[in-house]
Amino acid sequence: MLPELLQKISLFHLLHCIDVDLARECQLARCPYCGGPLHHSSYLRKPRGGPDSIPDEYLVRLSLCCGREECRRRTLPPSSLFMGRRVYWGCVILVVMTLRQNRPDGTSTGRLMRLFGVSRNTVKRWIAYYRDIFPSGAGWQRLRGRISSLVRDNELPGGLVKYFLDHSESAEKALVGCLRFLATGLIPA
Repeated sequence: MLPELLQKISLFHLLHCIDVDLARECQLARCPYCGGPLHHSSYLRKPRGGPDSIPDEYLVRLSLCCGREECRRRTLPPSSLFMGRRVYWGCVILVVMTLRQNRPDGTSTGRLMRLFGVSRNTVKRWIAYYRDIFPSGAGWQRLRGRISSLVRDNELPGGLVKYFLDHSESAEKALVGCLRFLATGLIPA
């Protein structure tokens, strides 16, 4: 169910629309450093793991730059498509980690590597990140109180994805809701 989602352009379209809305809100709020106007300063990314036919506009990381000459600082709006500087799409990372943790149908690391073109070392880095760094990070600590205590820190991110799967009408809405929650802290109504 989850791996098939990553081949649907509609998933990436929804995530792109969320990112456009987040960038628009950020732009309306003005520069967080000086209050100046924010202008688009987006840049191209080459994320891995998605479908080959993904439109070019989804490969752009939306970014803003202050219009005041004395400031000119960059502001990155939250993103549901990208997870920081990671090379893979955010949804790919969540799906791979969820499948790795929950192991449905005996899903092995080798099978995940073949399905998504992810190296064993990359999977190991993601495991270490979600085991050691993410649970104690400021981002998760800020979000922690907004989600059920049934989502345990030692089950991240699989437990978080499972929570959204249990509370959504479709797998696509669950994955989009989870990525939006990680980006903004908002839980879909």
